[in-house]
Amino acid sequence: MTELIETATAAARADSPAAADPAPAGPAPDALPLGPQSLVWRYFGDNRMFLVGPRPGVLENMLAELGQGVLDHSVFFSDTAARLRRSLPPIFMTAYGADDDNPGQRVRDFHLDIKGEMPDGSRYHALDPDTYYWAHATFLDQVLYFADTFVKRLTRAEKEQIYAESKTWYRRYGVSDRAMPADYAGFEAYWDRMLDEVLVAHKTATYAVGYVTKGFPRPKGVHPAVWRVASVVFNPVAAFLTTGGLPPRARTMLGLPWSAAQERRYQRLAAICRSRPVNWVWDHLPMRVRYNKFARAGFARG
Repeated sequence: MTELIETATAAARADSPAAADPAPAGPAPDALPLGPQSLVWRYFGDNRMFLVGPRPGVLENMLAELGQGVLDHSVFFSDTAARLRRSLPPIFMTAYGADDDNPGQRVRDFHLDIKGEMPDGSRYHALDPDTYYWAHATFLDQVLYFADTFVKRLTRAEKEQIYAESKTWYRRYGVSDRAMPADYAGFEAYWDRMLDEVLVAHKTATYAVGYVTKGFPRPKGVHPAVWRVASVVFNPVAAFLTTGGLPPRARTMLGLPWSAAQERRYQRLAAICRSRPVNWVWDHLPMRVRYNKFARAGFARG
């Protein structure tokens, strides 16, 4: 049975546009290592990350091919929480794993059969290097945006360091890195081009932000009466963080209302979060409060 599974997997990989040999252990010469001293580790698993809202997921699904794959193959619409519970842990474990012990290539293989036809008749595949790299780019952007907005203003050198570390992270998936820019300056140009020329208001993305105006659904397991009370606070806060956490260009494409007054409130919140007293308090809290379990496991391993 094991041989049959391996044979089938190998055949599927051979049919994939991104079939690649196993990623090497350790970072390549043009990248930096991940570990306790890395900035990706410092920020990616920080529990304050909820402040960016669903920024990575919304932007990810604004790439038409990726949004179509989610629409055709995911339970995103019927059970959004289940999709997040299934997708996020292995991504965290890829970043916080060791060079020779992480689920990156298993994450890649989850996408072997995610392929189909676009409305215009063209074909898509989740492992197309351009598509797969965009998904990763949204998580890299999440780290950069979160740290620079809600923790501290990053220096240029820190942004370049995070980018060099992200190259090691991406290569753990074993997908062709031909779409990955050579350096942070290249990534900035790539990001701007994607926002200005490539992304669209795909149905999957508009669904993800639709709750901004109509209210968020009651989570499974929460009593209706409890949710009626909690939603009075949760809905406006979630809508504020969701909309404020998106790039202006994405807000425009998705038709999300955002006023100058809301922008000022958002920037005030960000400044408070970046303040020295708030960071001092946060840094003195226990690790179990500050980081998710995947980050804690990585730091414990060293």
